[in-house]
Amino acid sequence: MDKKSELRAKALALPPQPGVYIMKDQKGTILYIGKAKALKNRVSQYFGSDTTHTEKVRQMVSRVDHFDYIVTGSEFEALILECSLIKQYSPKYNILLKDDKGYHYIRISPPPFSRISEAKQKAEDGARYIGPYLSSFAIKQAVDEVNRLFGLSTCRKPLQHHKACERPCLNHYIGQCCAPCTGKVSPAEYADRVEQAITYLTQGRSKLTALLRQRMEAASEVLDFETAARLRDRIRALEKLSANQKVVQSSIKRQDILAFSQAQGVACFEVFRFIDGALSDREHFFVEPSHELPSTRAEFVRRYYSLRESVPPRIVLDGEIEDAELLSRWLTEKSTAAGERYTVRFVFPQRGEQAQLLRMCRDNAAERVAQQLSIRGRDVSALEELQQLLGLPELPARIESYDISHTDGSDVVGAMIVFKNGKPFKSAYRRFEIKTVVGQDDYACMCEVLDRRLREYSKNPDDAGFGELPDLILLDGGKGHVSAVKPLVDSFGYGIRVFGMVKDSHHRTRAITEAGAELSIQSRRSAFTLVSAIQEEVHRFAIRYHRSKRQKQGVATTLTEIPGIGTKRAMLLLRHFGSLRAVKSANIEQLTAVKGMTRAAAEAVVQYFQEN
Repeated sequence: MDKKSELRAKALALPPQPGVYIMKDQKGTILYIGKAKALKNRVSQYFGSDTTHTEKVRQMVSRVDHFDYIVTGSEFEALILECSLIKQYSPKYNILLKDDKGYHYIRISPPPFSRISEAKQKAEDGARYIGPYLSSFAIKQAVDEVNRLFGLSTCRKPLQHHKACERPCLNHYIGQCCAPCTGKVSPAEYADRVEQAITYLTQGRSKLTALLRQRMEAASEVLDFETAARLRDRIRALEKLSANQKVVQSSIKRQDILAFSQAQGVACFEVFRFIDGALSDREHFFVEPSHELPSTRAEFVRRYYSLRESVPPRIVLDGEIEDAELLSRWLTEKSTAAGERYTVRFVFPQRGEQAQLLRMCRDNAAERVAQQLSIRGRDVSALEELQQLLGLPELPARIESYDISHTDGSDVVGAMIVFKNGKPFKSAYRRFEIKTVVGQDDYACMCEVLDRRLREYSKNPDDAGFGELPDLILLDGGKGHVSAVKPLVDSFGYGIRVFGMVKDSHHRTRAITEAGAELSIQSRRSAFTLVSAIQEEVHRFAIRYHRSKRQKQGVATTLTEIPGIGTKRAMLLLRHFGSLRAVKSANIEQLTAVKGMTRAAAEAVVQYFQEN
């Protein structure tokens, strides 16, 4: 009995009860820890058929030498135990997230003319440090904000020994620095700005605004209108900043937003954390690609919040999550243990402000993936929208589109274009001259084109156009085209999905259709833009080829008027010389060198053009 069969037999002997299983290699190293509602059913799946397993699971199973298990009283207890063991052992094949324990500080250099900056660690340099903070993102945002808001110096000019005639830098002219280097700002006035910035950082915008209002009113009472006006302007600047920041704020005071993106073997989770309605932190984690997104989201949530002390009452997700009730209960108990009393809920917004924030988070995840693949983030976002809309198992990295063009059934041609990673891949474009269909039958012509294209796949493995199968086929046509072509494509057994691109009365993309109902794409901005571009491009390419063929046919008709020159010889001459003018200029020897031409035919061509 081989090792896999031996492990399967052992798994089938497990009790059908909830618990945790621990996969180990020959050295006893823990490879994977998982929970199960029924240990027997879950563990035996690993050692049965691997056709539904991902590559990651196959690799893990190939290394398993034995496994242990722990029976628990309920699936919820199994979940808690699983999280605890994963945090303790960090197995290779579980989702591993780097828990960034590095601390960050805000540094205020010694007076006079202090500078505010970010620092990764404290130093014995006489400076004041605020912190520590866990988020470098939040620190950078805060430092940039206060320096800009209070006009503090960020350049490298020495401020302690300034000259009155010193010329300020660009920051002063765009209103982001009070230019202490010019000598126009006294040390006391600059120190007041720094103290306001520190109050803003440590106590928040509302507290600082209240203090400034008190000072403004006090200055007005003693008739110090210049100071009161300066404080009034500072309050207005704070209010304006608050209004401008609402684009990255949420009406929900405290929540986390999690979004997933993957393409071509790269996958990433992006996390936005909102506190007091403002984006306070963001993180991203690269993970193993997965086709089982609900279970991947569940595993990420378990791992991510195992490493966090606090859990928000609301977690926004971009799709379904496995074990939602169990995870909600676990996170609720975790928040209660931290002294906070609320029920943690998973939310899946479809419209409105929250859907926009979720889209922003997903776009950021797509941008991370795109950077790894050296492609544009908006292209990944468009492909992801299309994948979700059409229910595709993978991102459609290669999309092929087809169109037929003719004039009342004559000069019929087909066109194939390719979009790779959301952009035209012109070296893979191909043209087809229809050979088996007579007359005006777009469905039959489309079938001929797809049949020839898919047969060429096995014949030309190195060809840029035919040597790679598409992830998705889009036809320039409606349900009729799809119904005619889909059985043919399915007969090849490649599992390629086929959809039609439906146009409105103005010849613009309106929807996508399979064999059934139409799917509107106008609400999916990125996907709509991509599909519209594909439809316009395939139509342009087909029309251009058709017009070129008609023009050549017209020229060929001129040549067929010559005795001894039929359609076949006319096309051979045009293909060899490239144009009718070049044929006219050729001598008898040059014409005879063309395959299929005799000397008599060459003499007839020369004589015809001499006489005409």
